[in-house]
Amino acid sequence: MADVEPEARITDPPPPEVEADLARLREKLELVPAKRLDHNLLIGTWNLRAFGGLTEKWDAAPEDRPKRDLHSLACIAEIVSRFDVVALQEVKEDIKALRHMLRSLGDHWGLILTDVTKGSAGNAERMAFVFDTRRVRPSGLACELVLPPKVGRTRINPERALDQFSRTPYAVSFLAAGRGYRQTFILTTLHVVYGKEAERTPELDALARWAADWAKQFDAFGQNLIVLGDFNIERAGDPNYDAFVSTGLRVPTELQDFPRTLPGKDKGKKVKFYDQIAWFTGEQGVPALSLTYSGRGGNFDFYDVVLRGLTPADVSWKLSDHYPLWVEFLTR
Repeated sequence: MADVEPEARITDPPPPEVEADLARLREKLELVPAKRLDHNLLIGTWNLRAFGGLTEKWDAAPEDRPKRDLHSLACIAEIVSRFDVVALQEVKEDIKALRHMLRSLGDHWGLILTDVTKGSAGNAERMAFVFDTRRVRPSGLACELVLPPKVGRTRINPERALDQFSRTPYAVSFLAAGRGYRQTFILTTLHVVYGKEAERTPELDALARWAADWAKQFDAFGQNLIVLGDFNIERAGDPNYDAFVSTGLRVPTELQDFPRTLPGKDKGKKVKFYDQIAWFTGEQGVPALSLTYSGRGGNFDFYDVVLRGLTPADVSWKLSDHYPLWVEFLTR
């Protein structure tokens, strides 16, 4: 009888070709500011395409399903590890890949996630936050956002009124604390339903109004509200972008020109700006964010750094079709 190859584990020493990829990845990640104790806070968002199952091999065979294997998951974990807290979209009902990623990151990483949003528009997705517990910790609030009846009829055509979000947004408060400072911030993440472009506007409008109301409410407690996720916005100045910024949410200039998706994702069309990180800057009567933005932010382009030689489509199923997006705040 032939010997059966033992199942690989994410905590095993990686094969040489995987370690070579991780070394290139670490070098490229030097573009992201280093974590500095009592100095900065690094917040990210990443749509991880169909982040669910996992093939427990370092190199998935052509016939294996899913295509995401330990090689690609190790790369995902390496990227996530560079931030203090990351909002993840497209986490699926099966959280095998997520559990193994956390195992790779180590015991000092935490997780908060929603249940699955049911229905076809929900796409069996969850929202999740993973965070470095040495740097931040939950401060008490965790909630899914449910809209009151007919909220979508105020400023949007009644024929396209929004009854509820297709995928329930998720808000969690975190505390970053150190010598002489305490910063509480609320992160709200959403994955706007894709559909036709006009179908996204009510969700973006409702989220913008909800965020403005909350920012006013929580300002009295010295808390900060940041909105981040995949909003399926095509471009600045389109109806969906206008709805998103209608109550004063602003995307930092540094994020305006970075591509959000892999080459080939949009089939030769103009680059789309689906993913966003935004906050209020004091316009329209909404209090400004009190965290100090460092002026540093961007995407992280992993294409041609790891899994080289694969097509964008292949890379999208192993890592993602979206790049992570990040910003840095100063705590001193």
